[in-house]
Amino acid sequence: MRQNIAGTSPYEPIIGFSRAVRVGNTVHVSGTGPVGADNEDVTTQTRQVLGLIQSSLEKAGARLDQVVRTRMYLTHVEDWEAIGRVHGEFFGSVRPAATMVVVAQLLNPAWRIEIEADAVLES
Repeated sequence: MRQNIAGTSPYEPIIGFSRAVRVGNTVHVSGTGPVGADNEDVTTQTRQVLGLIQSSLEKAGARLDQVVRTRMYLTHVEDWEAIGRVHGEFFGSVRPAATMVVVAQLLNPAWRIEIEADAVLES
């Protein structure tokens, strides 16, 4: 059974996406930007993103320790270490498979980070 988890983005119905989707025991969280921390430093932006992801996971009945994969899109290669440290604060003991990709720009030009996550719940 599929469960769509709504976020607060006004673009969800326009673009046709959900903040997260749960199918069975798997939860996929869409790319999440630092909404509410748009003009903050990259460390604050990353914490905001991971907090939003945590909230989406909880709405889907999942937890951060069930995340098996993250994908991080950063706009400045020099931010990789700061982003990585915050990722480690949230996932240091979980250690999901993770990817960092440097991109030219994200949807909001002020965003320096966007993250996707996938979680698998215990059966």
